[in-house]
Amino acid sequence: MEVSWEQSVEDSINTIYLLFSAYLVFVMQLGFAMLCAGSVRAKNAMNIMLTNVVDAVVGSISYYLFGFAFAFGDGSVSNPFIGTNFFALFNIPNSSYDYTFFLYQWAFAIAAAGITSGSIAERTQFTAYLIFSFFLTGFVYPVVAHWVWSSSGWLSPSSSELLFGSGAIDFAGSGVVHLVGGIAGFWGSFIEGPRFGRFDSFGKPVQMRGHNATLVVLGTFLLWFGWYGFNAGSFDKILVSYPTTTDQGNWTAVGRVAVTTTLAGSTAGIVTLFGRRLLVGHWDALDVCNGLLGGFVAITSGCSVVEPWAAIVCGFFAAWVLIGLNILALKLKFDDPLEATQLHGGCGAWGLIFTGLFAKEEFVVQTFDSGESGVVRPYGVLMGGGWGLLGAQVVEVLVIVVWVSLTMGPLFYTLHKLKLLRISVDDEIAGLDISSHGGHAYVHQEENQSPFIAYRPLQDH
Repeated sequence: MEVSWEQSVEDSINTIYLLFSAYLVFVMQLGFAMLCAGSVRAKNAMNIMLTNVVDAVVGSISYYLFGFAFAFGDGSVSNPFIGTNFFALFNIPNSSYDYTFFLYQWAFAIAAAGITSGSIAERTQFTAYLIFSFFLTGFVYPVVAHWVWSSSGWLSPSSSELLFGSGAIDFAGSGVVHLVGGIAGFWGSFIEGPRFGRFDSFGKPVQMRGHNATLVVLGTFLLWFGWYGFNAGSFDKILVSYPTTTDQGNWTAVGRVAVTTTLAGSTAGIVTLFGRRLLVGHWDALDVCNGLLGGFVAITSGCSVVEPWAAIVCGFFAAWVLIGLNILALKLKFDDPLEATQLHGGCGAWGLIFTGLFAKEEFVVQTFDSGESGVVRPYGVLMGGGWGLLGAQVVEVLVIVVWVSLTMGPLFYTLHKLKLLRISVDDEIAGLDISSHGGHAYVHQEENQSPFIAYRPLQDH
């Protein structure tokens, strides 16, 4: 049947919207690269930038071959655990998915790998990055995405058999992306152990500040910019009207998501600024950057289903989750150069719980049922919606921790036993750039000087 011109225009606008969102999410890779580069010492800058490139290129192949199928491949018999169709994009596009949707979801998958890369920075063999990045984007992450985002997933709020009558609300991935990346990073960092010299002989932490605050701030703003595609773009379609109103649709919800994202991140940033000022006695731009990102991570789950005032509550507590976990990490001698485990893991878990507390019924129905009248769904406990949603949120936190621990933990341990994980102490002291990548990220003047000084006779005056 011939498609009407109105339908063609609507489909085109929705496609442009999702493509633009995918581009924004991909820009976050540049943000991760700059943030990571600035947060490590100069002798490891080339290494960490290369690993961010590797996450993108290796993730492209693994997600194309396996990842998308495991995440969204619903065959003739739906499987609540893992997808079984669309390997290597076979039979794509179809009535359910097209190439644009694949590209958008791929950008999410490589973001999860980028989180983990930061946790094991400055002491990891390059081979290990290739292996874990392929495994994470091709299998570990997609299985969780299937649980929550596929219509047949057992945790999905779009499933025909809703867990606790609700399903877990993880709209843009506080759990699916950030908690997965954070827990994977935890196991990599824990199995490797701290960087050489990070703790002295008495167990006291030795500060190892990143070499370039400018790159950290640049990376933070790039991530902030990209997060609007990460969160608001997760509607997939912008031209969806709500039948109970005459002037509202996904286009109004998209604006609300951008506002809640902004408020949560900004609140977390300002709370971290003053909180760290009280603890360490000075204003620290780098701490504020991580606090800001922690607020974004936390709101990512419930950005579409909460009021703007609730986003401020989310950001406030996200800041203290991050500050508290960083203090605990030092006490336990846990070394994560990017604070990725604490930031993405801790704030991601808080974001899921927050959604179970503050989700608003009207917004839940708009997000998952396009505002259809007569639909009843559990919503936030503190909003009067019962315990079903919060129970599903807690289950999501627990199963992600268990799943990633059972998959990534053994992988990192195997790499460790095969001596493929950590570099030698000598190489670590010299720096990965010179020991593994043929030179420093920054060209030093003495490296370019000729051994012969050009002779030029004095001119007569």
